[in-house]
Amino acid sequence: MTNKGTKNRILSAVIGLSLLSLAATACGTVGGAAVGAGAGAAVGAGTGYGAGKGALIGTGVGAAAGAIYDITKH
Repeated sequence: MTNKGTKNRILSAVIGLSLLSLAATACGTVGGAAVGAGAGAAVGAGTGYGAGKGALIGTGVGAAAGAIYDITKH
């Protein structure tokens, strides 16, 4: 198990990369999946459920949200 300081640094890096990818990409399926994976990993690591499991769930949710956004935008 990692200590709290290491978790905070990992969490900060994941959040920063997620925000960077959000700014660099359009809010489409791929962008949604990338942001969802980063956010899911951060939440999973922060809550103790595991970054991998959180990233997997976040990727699916982000991709679905991005696809819905792509379909509905004009």
